[in-house]
Amino acid sequence: MSLAADIIAIYRARGAQGYYGEPVSMTEHGLQAAHFAQAAGAAPPLVLAALLHDIGHLLEAVPELIEDWRVDAHHERLGARWLARAFGDEICEPVRLHVPAKRYLCATDAGYFEHLSAASVHTLKLQGGPMAAHELAQFERERYWREAVQVRQWDDQGKVAGLVTAPLEAYAQLIERLAR
Repeated sequence: MSLAADIIAIYRARGAQGYYGEPVSMTEHGLQAAHFAQAAGAAPPLVLAALLHDIGHLLEAVPELIEDWRVDAHHERLGARWLARAFGDEICEPVRLHVPAKRYLCATDAGYFEHLSAASVHTLKLQGGPMAAHELAQFERERYWREAVQVRQWDDQGKVAGLVTAPLEAYAQLIERLAR
């Protein structure tokens, strides 16, 4: 089986579940994030990072209801490690950093927090809340921090009920082309 087929199979197996209190499924959420990345003219690796940013949620067992989460699942780390088997840092690092990017934006953008969904507010608490000053400086030293902020913004946008996007299969060639 090809890498693209493996990834599509993961989304087919677990991606139809609701996206933790959002009006979209896990698959729809990833497709929407990729859709918004493409609409913004993002480079192909960043489009793929947007598509796959939450794959870690599909690789682990977590409570289906966000209210039942008591600790952070660290899905960004799990997803980045899994993706690193086949992709370079330009894809894996924005995935790894998209949760810290939420914490970063909460600390640096006065209006950002008010636009977070209830689910994102809940997970923000579990993830450590807005970054402290020393964490901001550390985050900005990460090579892909700017790309992670972009992925985070597309992540936040990708929660639109009924939005029509390209199907997963439309990304198969991109997945294979960007794999090492």
